[in-house]
Amino acid sequence: MKKIYLDYSATTPVDKRVVKAMKPYFSKIFGNASSLHTAGKLAQKALNDSREKIAQLIKINPEEIIFTSGGSEADNLALKGVFNGLGYPGQHIMTSSIEHHAVLNTAHFLEKQGAEVIYLPVDKSGLINPIELQKSIKPSTTLVSIMHANNEMGAIQPLKEIGQIIKKERIKRERNNNSYPIYFHTDAVQTLGHIPLNVEDLGIDLFSASAHKLYGPKGAGMLYVKNGIKIESLIHGGAHEKGRRASTENIPGIIGFAKALELAYQEMDKEAERLTQMRDYLIDNILSKIKKSHLNGPRQKRLPNNVNISIEGVEGEAMLVDLDYFDIYCSTGSACSSATLEPSHVLTAMKLPPEISHSSLRFSLGRWTKKKDLDYTIKRLILTVNRLRNISAIK
Repeated sequence: MKKIYLDYSATTPVDKRVVKAMKPYFSKIFGNASSLHTAGKLAQKALNDSREKIAQLIKINPEEIIFTSGGSEADNLALKGVFNGLGYPGQHIMTSSIEHHAVLNTAHFLEKQGAEVIYLPVDKSGLINPIELQKSIKPSTTLVSIMHANNEMGAIQPLKEIGQIIKKERIKRERNNNSYPIYFHTDAVQTLGHIPLNVEDLGIDLFSASAHKLYGPKGAGMLYVKNGIKIESLIHGGAHEKGRRASTENIPGIIGFAKALELAYQEMDKEAERLTQMRDYLIDNILSKIKKSHLNGPRQKRLPNNVNISIEGVEGEAMLVDLDYFDIYCSTGSACSSATLEPSHVLTAMKLPPEISHSSLRFSLGRWTKKKDLDYTIKRLILTVNRLRNISAIK
């Protein structure tokens, strides 16, 4: 049996078409984009062309893109960059209790720097309540950071409603002569190239993204920063990225990012429909064929490729190891926290009891997932659960 990869939310294989686009920029067109000679100019043209391509696809201005090493750096740059760029005393930052650790740990860091941070709760489906968010805004709130969709259980957050709330808050501040600006950031690492992301429609001021989540290379990402927002650089050095992110640009990675995004946009609607059908097929089969199994997260407002389930009486790690033995690769939650045995902070925030959180598995489907892969996975999962439950029963 071939290896069945069902962990696309952790990372994706690089598409062969992306590899082909990147290849010349490793050794043939290898110049430093800051150099003034011909080799440098060729690299600079590739950088500019990639920036233009990404901007056209997302419908933003090219100068609003800051290339980074990935989503974590982009999240850090968004939160720290706005906080330090404003320099206002007593800034209030709002985020959610289910954010990626790149946002949560950055928020914890900023608390030590004097920021006041509120971590908004979610309901049992993992969704933010926009009304509660609105009630929590203070005159000193400068940044609201809510992820577009959760990486563990796939809940797509109500960004449009949140964006409208923030827009109304801006109007209110103008009337009251409140000099504190308020910006809206979203971690779109799981969504860019997979579901529509319209910054104007959603009212987004900043968003983070990463190439390796959409069949591009690792080590390449971006932060969108709406024109007019001052960002303090995290990395000091040269004047790269208009002085907002020093370091010689990763030209092959940026080329790969642009190509991967181009392919994702070309195939997005068809692929989302295909993955949604397979997602629902997997959910329905697990819930109907395995007793005391539960879907974590919403059934409808969910990423097309995400299946997060809990199976009572069985440890998630034990199921993962057993499936891995049969070359089925999934996860028990976020890849960034898979080295710990602590229950998922996301499922805990959804108020699931520890025994349910510990019994969770995340299957995330992707471009090369086939229905026969799911059929084999369902078969093996049933056998795995039965075996582990029998062992548990003996004890």
